[in-house]
Amino acid sequence: MTRRLRALCAPLLAAALLLVAGAGQAQATGYRYWSFWGRDGGKWTYATEGLSTARPSDGDVQGLRFAVSEDSQDASKPRGTADFEAICAKTPAEKGSKRVALVLDFGVQADAPAGETPPAPRTACARVPSGATTAEALAAVAKPLRYDANALLCAISGYPRKGCGEQVTAGGSAQPAADEPREAGPSVGLLAGGAAVVVLGAAAVWQARRRRDA
Repeated sequence: MTRRLRALCAPLLAAALLLVAGAGQAQATGYRYWSFWGRDGGKWTYATEGLSTARPSDGDVQGLRFAVSEDSQDASKPRGTADFEAICAKTPAEKGSKRVALVLDFGVQADAPAGETPPAPRTACARVPSGATTAEALAAVAKPLRYDANALLCAISGYPRKGCGEQVTAGGSAQPAADEPREAGPSVGLLAGGAAVVVLGAAAVWQARRRRDA
């Protein structure tokens, strides 16, 4: 490629790369869901098992947070007081049962589904049978709960009213469910291919003009 041809293609190539980079950012997504946490040594730890299998002990503190995040590495932690003695101060111990302190953080407006407003964070002390799971403790203090067909927790105390673990674009809008129509849009690969065609086309035009003027 000659020096003049390189000079012609360089700006177009740079523009193509910016176009592809911008398209990649537009495709970035997260998920809107309730994350599950345990309190360990004064800090929150992302739970390693589900609500229906976790069996907290008497005196445990567990939290749930509604937010948009890509994965467990960037998930938002529950906010507010997380002290068992404070949360369960008015719930005396009883033989054959256990007390589990729950921190329920409904998240911020930026993460709420369209048309909904998150309730204020709150705490609750669940007194349940000694063998109860976290799901049972949650059901004791935060109904109505909503789950999907795969037992994924969708709503606590009725929030949110709809949706469950849906993908959310970087701009905050939810992706349609699998059975809903999707608008066709250019993929990153298609944009990259189109940009390459533009660059090659410009080079071809320059070469043709050069031969004609020779």
